[in-house]
Amino acid sequence: MFFCKFKKVIAGICIGFGIGMLLILFLPPVAWLTLIAIALVISGIKTLFKK
Repeated sequence: MFFCKFKKVIAGICIGFGIGMLLILFLPPVAWLTLIAIALVISGIKTLFKK
């Protein structure tokens, strides 16, 4: 049971790592800064409306 969940976690990490490597190769640094800024704004809005 535990091994099955662990296998899914490893698969998710590998897929995320692969997608991340492709994005690093093809996106310029300005696009990365824009994506990080959008993610910070969204997480800030989520924490504001959480309470």
